Amino acid sequence: MKNIFRFLLIFTPWLISGLIFKYDSNYYEMLNIPSFALSPKITSITWILLYILISISIYKVSTSSKILKESDYLYVLITNYLANQLFLFAFFNLKSPFFGFILTTITFLSSIFLYLETKRINKSSSYFIIPYILFSIYAFILSLTVYTMNF
Repeated sequence: MKNIFRFLLIFTPWLISGLIFKYDSNYYEMLNIPSFALSPKITSITWILLYILISISIYKVSTSSKILKESDYLYVLITNYLANQLFLFAFFNLKSPFFGFILTTITFLSSIFLYLETKRINKSSSYFIIPYILFSIYAFILSLTVYTMNF
């Protein structure tokens, strides 16, 4: 029971932006979107699955080391988390593909550093970050394309 509670404590914050900042379908449909863009429903499901994998990774790191003593890991994780969570606000609430692109870039780069820091602490935990990096590459390319197609 303690393990489930710990996992939920790690997982729940990743859902916050989706609960606070809503997807604006009218704004999204107004934009020029490239043909390789996934549907919003598939994107949402993918992000939830990625958040589960990230949470598993953080959980495994937290059980194998004192996470608060791993300052580099913690700084990278916080940077990644904030960039990831602020995307919906920047893109849909501020209606700014530019800020969305900047945050996507930060998310992509920090996901690489998160992988490296995780691998340093617990190699098996780092494997859960690989799908996140791959999808972050896709999100980076999509965000760049949306920005250039619209401005």
